[in-house]
Amino acid sequence: QVQLVESGGGLVQTGGSLRLSCAVSGRTSSNYAMGWFRQAPGKEREVVAAISRAGSLTYYTDSVKGRFTISRDNAKNSMYLQMNSLKPEDTAVYYCAASKEITINRGEYDYWGQGTQVTVSS
Repeated sequence: QVQLVESGGGLVQTGGSLRLSCAVSGRTSSNYAMGWFRQAPGKEREVVAAISRAGSLTYYTDSVKGRFTISRDNAKNSMYLQMNSLKPEDTAVYYCAASKEITINRGEYDYWGQGTQVTVSS
């Protein structure tokens, strides 16, 4: 069983930055590809970024390209999301998730964290 715990969310002004972290326990993180998702009120959960097991492949949804960076440190069993130039539309609960292979499909993720709130004020 894999446990995922997100941290680093908070309230930030437009244009600000936040760094989210996802701590992996129960299994070695290098066994899994991982992703960041977000869910705003009244909207479906959507993929933000994904990263392969070794970190060599990454994916970003169009709305965050050039602003967000996904990374991982398998020695620390951790994954990160650096978010710069934040916009009010980035406000959501952010979740980390683990899957067998890198994918943007929500249904292919086997493990999920509880989420961390990110609020961007205008």
